Amino acid sequence: MTQSAERQSECMTLGLIVIAWLYARGWLRVRPTSVETDAGWRAAAFLFGLLLIWIATASPLASGDAHLLTAHMVQHLLLMSVAPPLVWLGEPVRLLLYALPRRLGAPAVPTLCQRTSMQRLGGLLGHPVVCWLASTAALVGWHVPPALTLGMQSPTWHGIEQASFLAAGLLFWWPVIQPWPTTSPEPQWSTVLYLFLATLPCDILSGFLVFSERVAYPVYLSAHRHSSLSVLDDQQYAGALMWTAVTIIYLVAGVIVTTRLLSGHKSCSTGRPPEFQRLSL
Repeated sequence: MTQSAERQSECMTLGLIVIAWLYARGWLRVRPTSVETDAGWRAAAFLFGLLLIWIATASPLASGDAHLLTAHMVQHLLLMSVAPPLVWLGEPVRLLLYALPRRLGAPAVPTLCQRTSMQRLGGLLGHPVVCWLASTAALVGWHVPPALTLGMQSPTWHGIEQASFLAAGLLFWWPVIQPWPTTSPEPQWSTVLYLFLATLPCDILSGFLVFSERVAYPVYLSAHRHSSLSVLDDQQYAGALMWTAVTIIYLVAGVIVTTRLLSGHKSCSTGRPPEFQRLSL
């Protein structure tokens, strides 16, 4: 690992620790007045999501993508498909706001969110079409051979690649989880279609990697390998991993959404909870 990459890992580790501390601070301040019974597992989900982000970007295992495409695929899956829904399930926006000082946190933000310009911006960024396009662009764009090679050879571009994966993952899962301050937290039947359509670009890319008889990323031919796998076998394993993992993750999410729709369940935790107005910082 180069000095620049080590510095990036240290900054990422420090940033995640700060976010975890702020979240815990907000959670402890909300807990005495909270009427929610699921606050504990939500906090655990958020912190586990941060842990997965750290594993993918700053842990000793994060450098494995320089040697194996399968390791790169694990990072991609953690940042786009596993960590983001866990983060959103933790209601991070609301809890992080509680950690801020007076006039910057809970008392000020509800008014800000009611502004027409903010609602329009939120509606645009959270629109399923925008979220689907963003995640697809990140997935396809960074798996074009020249782009992946650039990310492999430049620590700066590698950091941009990982950041775009995470940002695209957070955008993608927003319409599915619909955390606060989403104004319509109830699931829709269109969400099931949204999840189904999201599997298509993954299926195409993973199918190409699995069935191709040529090495798609020549940069791995010159990489120092810590495995007996050939480059082509590694490529096929990476494609199979993405195909299987994405199918399972989206299927589970689709089943949960469908179950909630059929049971008529309405989420009360993603709307604006009563304690948000009551708590004084």
